[in-house]
Amino acid sequence: MEQRVVLKVMWRLVPFMIVLYIFNYLDRVNIGVAKLQLYDDLNFNDKIYGFGAGIFFPAYFLFEVPSNIMMERFGARIWIARIMISWGIISASFVFMQGEWSFYTLRFLLGAAEAGFFPGMLLYLTYWIPAKEKANVGALFMTSIAMAGVIGNPLSGFILQSMKNVAGLKGWQWLFLIEGIPTIILGVIVYFYFTDKPEQAHWLEPEERKWLSAHMDAERAQTHSGHGSHSLMDAFRSGRVWLLSMIYMSLMMGFYGINYWTPTIVKNLLVKEQEAIGQTAKSVSEGRVGMLSAIPFIAAVIGMIVIGKIADWSGNRKVTLIFSCLTGCIGLLAASQTQTTVSTLVAMSVAAIGIFGSLAPFWTLPSTFLTGTAAAAGIAFINSLGNLGGGFAGLNLKGYLMDKYHTHTYGMMVDSGILFLGVILVMFIKVKPAAPKVISQ
Repeated sequence: MEQRVVLKVMWRLVPFMIVLYIFNYLDRVNIGVAKLQLYDDLNFNDKIYGFGAGIFFPAYFLFEVPSNIMMERFGARIWIARIMISWGIISASFVFMQGEWSFYTLRFLLGAAEAGFFPGMLLYLTYWIPAKEKANVGALFMTSIAMAGVIGNPLSGFILQSMKNVAGLKGWQWLFLIEGIPTIILGVIVYFYFTDKPEQAHWLEPEERKWLSAHMDAERAQTHSGHGSHSLMDAFRSGRVWLLSMIYMSLMMGFYGINYWTPTIVKNLLVKEQEAIGQTAKSVSEGRVGMLSAIPFIAAVIGMIVIGKIADWSGNRKVTLIFSCLTGCIGLLAASQTQTTVSTLVAMSVAAIGIFGSLAPFWTLPSTFLTGTAAAAGIAFINSLGNLGGGFAGLNLKGYLMDKYHTHTYGMMVDSGILFLGVILVMFIKVKPAAPKVISQ
């Protein structure tokens, strides 16, 4: 029964959620490719870009916890649809961007609109997926983060290059328009496709609905009886919530460094190599940059799936998380010392495997001691605080370092050092290992 029901739930929810999250990340990080033209068209520099990319996160921080609490109240069907439609409209509105301040304003509004989507999706999975399957299912869902880079970087580069001056619009204007409108359409589909709770799942047989509802209720009851936190204030009083927030912040420093700066780093290295053989910088096309920038994300997809399975099979998500983070540290440190496109992409691929692969085992930890409203608030708080530090502070710091030194070396070294501090913090987290996944013979 369990295998049949979990398989049905996975096929019903996870592929569709992956598509939703791919568009979420496309709309959030396509600015990393758009900047290849924004520097010339709107007179941007690394400092302006770093602040504009980062201003997304204070808004994200302010609205994240309220958004997840509202989802707990109104249900995922209504609330996720609302989030997607609003952020799709704002993302498409980047077509009207005129300069520095409109860039800052739209990025802030995009952060407010998207707030609650990622933790909302994680919370939604806790309604449907048994504990021993969470790391594996979470890893499959979170491959969408890396897949957005695999699909988005070449696609965005192609749009930039091929749509220049079509119908009087710049390539970057077409980029935001083409990648924003489908999000609005998907938001409408969410309203009709999502089911809020297992007991409402008409696509399950009656006995399957009954089993899943009873099983998930039993897991929540076990967390309660094990002195789990379940009220709103429990989440904010929990030392483990604050510790996980700090760990997640260290992860996000390297994570957003890869997401937002890979196209810039690749282009800079390609330009240097072309100039060394007597070619001009114009010979480096946006399409080529987009294709090469996808390589670390391809490695990340593979790493996420493998590491998620290891976490479930071993049952020890904490140890898996430590080794994943250490892999990310080594990759970032190596990337800070490389000077060629090939070696940098190899090092960044190792970093991406470790950093992206750590996400699934990390996000299994909050649900081991949080349930109900505490889970909604705690997951959102961890995500928002981690993104505020890793996103806003991290992107601004890297923008400053890139603008001052014109190299990725120092930013990567800082990211590696902060991630290593995160590894040390993981060692202080007290969580009960999950039961190892039983593999049928």
